[in-house]
Amino acid sequence: MNRRQCLTAASSLLLWPWAAHAQARQALQFPRDLGSHPDFAIEWWYITGRLLAAQREFGFQITFFRSRVPVTQGMRSTFAAKQLIFAHAAVTDVAAKRLLHDQRIARASGNTLIDLAQASESDTDLSLGNWSLKRDGKRYQAQANAADFSFQLSLTENQPLLLQGDQGWSRKGPEAKQASYYYSLPQMQVSGQLSLGEETLPVQGQAWLDHEWSQTLMHPDAVGWDWIGMNLLDGSALTAFRLRTKDGAAHWAGGSLRAPGSAQAVIFGPEDVIFTPQRSWKSPASGASYPVQWSVQIRRAGTSQSAPVLARYTVNAVIDNQELDSRQSTGAIYWEGLSELLDSRGAVVGRGYLEMTGYASPLAL
Repeated sequence: MNRRQCLTAASSLLLWPWAAHAQARQALQFPRDLGSHPDFAIEWWYITGRLLAAQREFGFQITFFRSRVPVTQGMRSTFAAKQLIFAHAAVTDVAAKRLLHDQRIARASGNTLIDLAQASESDTDLSLGNWSLKRDGKRYQAQANAADFSFQLSLTENQPLLLQGDQGWSRKGPEAKQASYYYSLPQMQVSGQLSLGEETLPVQGQAWLDHEWSQTLMHPDAVGWDWIGMNLLDGSALTAFRLRTKDGAAHWAGGSLRAPGSAQAVIFGPEDVIFTPQRSWKSPASGASYPVQWSVQIRRAGTSQSAPVLARYTVNAVIDNQELDSRQSTGAIYWEGLSELLDSRGAVVGRGYLEMTGYASPLAL
């Protein structure tokens, strides 16, 4: 299957009759749920982080996506692409104010003799050519080899799994079916090496891992989302997101805050998280305008809109141009980049990633 055929098959996901194949909610079980869920429409394993090499700072991202192709599920041929595996990787070079990124796509039919990609159902073990993500106990190995950069990183769990939403069931819209299974591993310790052209650097830092899978994630009125995953300097972990309508209004929101040393997180409802854009940057490549600085307010969880603000943060991109063009794989143009988290006094209290989708065009999953 060539790239055009893969993309055509992926677009057929929009025709899938979700309601007829909805599955009853189940409690998460580990390590099984660290692996792939091929009966679900869409799934991703998403790692972002900040790396330091001497006095230099970098951001990095590697994401593996799995999409179920409904039109091939009944085919007996071993060449039928039952699943598509996509991968994105990127490096933000802060000093040079540049973003390097690459993408991959391949089929996963279940035939190991012909497939270029695979996603294990029993644990986190993914590969697409010479890109890979694999868990071994409390340690993950991530590798990407692109044209302009490569990295080989070891990521170690430093905190227990953070179950987002209601014990790992995260609502993404007003209807119950708009939800995903979702857990995170914040505050991961990272070491390894990063290569930029002919230069190879030993690096260390911190990272954040998300794993999410769903049958139908977005309400028809939603065009995209704004999301942050922040490792705070005191060991806390902050997640905040909102789904957005065409006019920029919040359609749904949520997130969590887990204090250091705590096994449980405070879970935010749709009225508890308020994103307000502060400054925008216009991409010369796509023409899309992205808010690269945000005010994020957290109200006391579960209270009314008149409740006092529990915390007020500023999210600020370390460089403005961190737009990724993935039209050769998942088909979207989006912004995803290393950012700082500041408190109400303007002091940096955390670092992590900001992701914004649906600004160049409505996001279609």
